[in-house]
Amino acid sequence: MYDMGTRERALSLVAQGRSLNSVSKETGVSRAAIRSWQIRIEPLDRNRARPCPRCCGTPEGPSDPAAYAYLLGLYLGDGCISHLRRGGVYFLRIACADAWPGLIDACAEAMQILRPANKVFRVQCQGCQYVTCYSKHWPCLFPQHGPGKKHERTIALEPWQQTVVEAHPWEFVRGLIHSDGCRITNWTTRLVAGERKRYEYPRYFFTNKSTDIVRLFTEALDSVGVDWKQANSRNISVARKASVALMDAHVGPKY
Repeated sequence: MYDMGTRERALSLVAQGRSLNSVSKETGVSRAAIRSWQIRIEPLDRNRARPCPRCCGTPEGPSDPAAYAYLLGLYLGDGCISHLRRGGVYFLRIACADAWPGLIDACAEAMQILRPANKVFRVQCQGCQYVTCYSKHWPCLFPQHGPGKKHERTIALEPWQQTVVEAHPWEFVRGLIHSDGCRITNWTTRLVAGERKRYEYPRYFFTNKSTDIVRLFTEALDSVGVDWKQANSRNISVARKASVALMDAHVGPKY
């Protein structure tokens, strides 16, 4: 009776903590149907999905570490993992603003690379899309998952994650900038031949409430030779010309 898009949207809304009653009213899907979909997710995930590289006895990290480093940055900034009440399945959701359609595509591509047998879908909300994928193994791949807000608990990388970030620092930085950063044009005035003229210059900012995530960002910047300054406890600025040029070459503005 319901197409796959309707099913995925309903399950995503449930994963956000919505009640079955409210989801049923919004989507027009019966509560019984939503319950049956939740029950069926576990065998679907088990039969379709590629074995998890973290919990199946293999010590190595993800098969595509560059895609993982980028998605890790997005997750630390604007991502969350939710547990379905039934089935032992988790939803990874990354919130992406509608203003950046290229970023939405890049997020969906990285997510699909990591779990190629699982469906990646997008749920439209006011002003943004939730790029979403369900899998039993998201907590294996993102062990930073836990109760409460990220800035209210410790965020530290596992040794295998640190190895990935050290091998692909620019992808990690790009993910963090795409989630909680921006490239803007600042301006000031200066005297030129006795006349005050306007002077514009590009600048990158990164903002996050978690001091741990800010530290991970600045450590990655240090590793690639980018000079930065801490404007306050949650804001990092990159303004030196050479460092902005490096950021432009490897990160660039959101698109």
